[in-house]
Amino acid sequence: MLGIDVKEIEEKLVITWQLSKTVIPLSDIKDVSNDNTYGGEVRNSIRIGTPYGTTDRVVIKTSSQTYILFTTNGDNIMKKIKSFVH
Repeated sequence: MLGIDVKEIEEKLVITWQLSKTVIPLSDIKDVSNDNTYGGEVRNSIRIGTPYGTTDRVVIKTSSQTYILFTTNGDNIMKKIKSFVH
């Protein structure tokens, strides 16, 4: 597997990247958007992926945490995540 992969499993968003796996209940997700800043606007967010100057940044805001996904496939990942959130 190359890059970040997102799946919906049992009403949860499962994000895998390299050897890590992050699980977020879909009901906790409040917003999914792009972030044009280099390191992300929210300082204490959980960062997944490698931040390069040319990577896309997909931000997932939940009721308790913010996640930033650094990926070269940002539009597709964001659309996929939004399709999971009802």
